[in-house]
Amino acid sequence: METNPIPVLTVQTAPFEDQRPGTNGLRRKTAVFEGKKNYLQNYIQSLLSSIDLRDRQGCTMVVGSDGRYFSRAATEVIVQMAAANGIGRLVVGHNGLLSTPAVSCIIRKIKAIGGIILTASHNPGGPAGDFGIKFNVANGGPSSDTVMERICQVSRTLEEYAICPDLRIDLSRLGRQEFDLENKFKPFRVEIVDSVELYLQLLRNIFDFNALKGLFVGPDQLKIHIDAMNGVMGPYVRRILCDELGAPANSAVNCVPLEDFGGRPPEPNLTYATSLLDAMKGGDFGFGAAFDADGDRYMILGEKGFFVNPSDSVAIMAANLSSVPYFRQLGVKGFARSVATSTALDRVAKAMKLALYETPTGWRYFGNLMDSGRCSLCGEESFGTGSDHIREKDGLWSVLVWLSIIASRKNPVEQIVREHWATFGRNYFCRFDYEGLDPRAAFYLMRDLESVISDKAFTSQKFAVGEHVYSVERADNFEYIDPVDGTVARNQGLRIVFTDASRLVFRMSGSGGGTGATIRIYAESFERDAERHGRETQVVLGPLIAIALKISNVHERTGRRGPNVIT
Repeated sequence: METNPIPVLTVQTAPFEDQRPGTNGLRRKTAVFEGKKNYLQNYIQSLLSSIDLRDRQGCTMVVGSDGRYFSRAATEVIVQMAAANGIGRLVVGHNGLLSTPAVSCIIRKIKAIGGIILTASHNPGGPAGDFGIKFNVANGGPSSDTVMERICQVSRTLEEYAICPDLRIDLSRLGRQEFDLENKFKPFRVEIVDSVELYLQLLRNIFDFNALKGLFVGPDQLKIHIDAMNGVMGPYVRRILCDELGAPANSAVNCVPLEDFGGRPPEPNLTYATSLLDAMKGGDFGFGAAFDADGDRYMILGEKGFFVNPSDSVAIMAANLSSVPYFRQLGVKGFARSVATSTALDRVAKAMKLALYETPTGWRYFGNLMDSGRCSLCGEESFGTGSDHIREKDGLWSVLVWLSIIASRKNPVEQIVREHWATFGRNYFCRFDYEGLDPRAAFYLMRDLESVISDKAFTSQKFAVGEHVYSVERADNFEYIDPVDGTVARNQGLRIVFTDASRLVFRMSGSGGGTGATIRIYAESFERDAERHGRETQVVLGPLIAIALKISNVHERTGRRGPNVIT
């Protein structure tokens, strides 16, 4: 206990006009947070002030980060400001580290009012990289539009912030630290907790750990290769897959969290997780996975680098949930996917006679469905899958589901995928990302495209590409009405659905790092005939992509010759 009460200071400031949080919180170049005076403090004060004073006084909050550059300094400021703003107790990950799924788990476990996560997900780290601040609410999930709007409104009129600059914490020391503050009746408490333990306890109650351990013993043991991409997941992979489940220590690579993630974007896809892909192509491993910086996204590879598309992944999980004790005990209520995700999940839902919800992109839309008991499993094409065990997408949970399926069916990854296609048909799917676009050019492109597809004549249009003829069945700007509370989310993506169930979806978003806009084009084509399930994705979808490029004029209007990333 400190002998002299720590003073609480009020510091004058001026508002910033660009602190409206997006789907994943507030993301900017690290230099903005680090170099602009009071930029970090203003946003933290806006976040704290958006919580009703009666709820804030004496409450508990969780703080964690993916370990990127500037996280430790930002965590110290958050602690000082939380104390000054009446928060009673902060639970912080050891050395400031907590995965996003772990934050969601801890919020729910200890009934915290919310949690602050310092992450920019798969965006690059380091001084020249990106930084982000995300606020998860009491159910453990991302902020709703209403909460984000409150934060934004406070930020636009902010004139001062409260802070205890003399308060110092030791993030490396596990346990409780207490501080007496001026004019506060109760001491402010900080608890530094093991980053993995509570999350591990949750997983033990979901999976059959003995069955999973069996994968790594005996003559037919499964050899795995897991790449933590120098993000927060290193300690989780080591503790859970290696120490707890018995995978050999050399199964896990890049497990030391680094501030710049080793100089590469911590993005688990075929473009950036190339070392994993190369290792898998060698044929020595039967199962491979990579995680993004904060541990909510993942990629699965089978032997010889067989790629599992994320849209297929969630559908295959849905069809095999009986492999997981959690779902055998609690049952399965329904499924949900984002509008941009392929309809492979829809076919499983129909076969299982379960509800399927199509939502906008953004994990927060799944929270209401789960909280109301409508949804057990959900996923997005952007390498995120999760269930109602928490309110976030969960990369390591997803990997354990896949390992549970392998343990139950005793089949390799590729066979599981191909048998799924044989049963349900194959949804060929890909995504084109055009990043760093001029925001005005991107806005007008999307506006003009909407005008084209909204024309009544468009719904009777036919497109001939080579020997393929695609007839438009319907086209719209996706609008979502939440079945729980009736809130409406408009302008969530331009959709074109063809009579053969092929789809094109166009979405625009900010890059999060403040470096322009991104336009994403999603193409999907369904194939029932098992004889045609082995074709190259780009060959199958080539005609659809040609239609997308033609009606959007994306290359002509952006000056690009092609996308930055193809998934």
